[in-house]
Amino acid sequence: MHQATIIGIDLAKRTFQAHGTTSDGKVAFRKKLSRSQLLAFLTQQPRCVVAMEACATAHEWGRAARELGHEVRLIPPAYVKPFVKRQKNDAADAEAIAEAASRPTMRFVAVKSEAQQARAMVFRTRDLLIRQRTQLINALRGHLAEHGIVAPQGPANLKLLADAISDTKISLLPIVRDLGLLYLEQIKGLGEKIAALDRTLRRESKSGRRHACRPCQGWVRSRRWPLRRSRPP
Repeated sequence: MHQATIIGIDLAKRTFQAHGTTSDGKVAFRKKLSRSQLLAFLTQQPRCVVAMEACATAHEWGRAARELGHEVRLIPPAYVKPFVKRQKNDAADAEAIAEAASRPTMRFVAVKSEAQQARAMVFRTRDLLIRQRTQLINALRGHLAEHGIVAPQGPANLKLLADAISDTKISLLPIVRDLGLLYLEQIKGLGEKIAALDRTLRRESKSGRRHACRPCQGWVRSRRWPLRRSRPP
């Protein structure tokens, strides 16, 4: 087997495809590996370039390959696609990754640390909870509108709906009132979780390079930029 200088790996959940190329561009090997075999395979390889598409799991594998002494290059999937030479499959994708990694003008994605990924998870979780809270508020507005209770959009007007539900002078069926209270309880719980994540982000912002500014806007943006964007090496 010829010694590979670049190994392109097509990541998957269970079975990975590895494509090795030599310094003159010839094929060194094509291998199909299971998840448990990948690190053992990379351990046996001389130090070389290990290239993968930049995806959710690529950073974890990139850190593992870097600890073994390899140079890791993560490539945006859009930059790999033009190098696929034939029908799309795992072997063709791995070959295209190796080909793209060999290009001197290729742009790469920096490997994120575990701390960076953890902070990004906080942002995504916060965004998810805000969407869920908005969905519940809109659903409650829609249901109560069917019973003649109308309020403007937005969390700031939620108190109008809560007051209407608790007002015994307003004629509402008991089940409607009970379900309205259920919605309010869920919305309150989400609000408390969002506030807890806001406090976490404030603590993170104080330990970072940028300082907090307006709550929920400036300090979130100041921490989001270096996490979700990375410059090529």
